[in-house]
Amino acid sequence: MRNLLVFIFILLLTSCEYFNVKKTSSEAILKEELQTFNWNDVDEYPSFTICDSATSKEDKTLCFQQTITENITSYLLKERIVVTQDIHDTIMLHFQVSKKGELLLLQAKIDSLTTQEIPNIRQFLNNSLDSLPKIFPAIKRGQQVTIEFKLPIVIHVN
Repeated sequence: MRNLLVFIFILLLTSCEYFNVKKTSSEAILKEELQTFNWNDVDEYPSFTICDSATSKEDKTLCFQQTITENITSYLLKERIVVTQDIHDTIMLHFQVSKKGELLLLQAKIDSLTTQEIPNIRQFLNNSLDSLPKIFPAIKRGQQVTIEFKLPIVIHVN
């Protein structure tokens, strides 16, 4: 009986360790959350009102990109562009959509032949963005965020 009491007493002393609560600081939680956070992905991609009918994230992204591409293409088709050589080029545009929904062309990688034949191509690209409808910014964890993306535009001028 005595051995049983000693055993129960030792068991009680060691089991009290299980009831200790470890306190975690808010800094530790923040640090752990930031490590698991995917900074390159957003919950909702920027969009236009015409893209509201799309249901999935991929469809909304595609709609947004197609709207920008169609807007740039239609603007360039309205301009009278005269060239001495045929141009078949893919221009890589690097955009930024701010938290406020403002679209900014950061960079345009344009072939030297295209720049030579159409010297004001950058101005055409910037002007084409002015006629875009209102942009709703990207959303990450319920907050509006700034996002950057690249979009290829194919140019064919004969």
